[in-house]
Amino acid sequence: MRPRTLLAVLIACAVCATAAAETVVVDGHLEIAPTTVPHPHRGQTMRQVERTFGIPEKRYPAIGHPPMTRWDYRDFSVYFEYTRVIHAVVHPPAPN
Repeated sequence: MRPRTLLAVLIACAVCATAAAETVVVDGHLEIAPTTVPHPHRGQTMRQVERTFGIPEKRYPAIGHPPMTRWDYRDFSVYFEYTRVIHAVVHPPAPN
């Protein structure tokens, strides 16, 4: 599998598992509420993200072409293509 295809599959899995929303069951129906967790938005630069959210807990090296990079923060992960945000995934809340 090509690195870019693999990365796309991994991002899709992450989005499905931990989208930037909270699932809530109301009267037996599943509803999705937008997250209140502040996170970067598509198009921001790496510099803007670091200025706003600080130094990430972990940085992964760029892979593929175009180069894709991931930064992990406590509450979310950010995916970059070159130096621009393409997606941010909010981590699910810790169970009580």
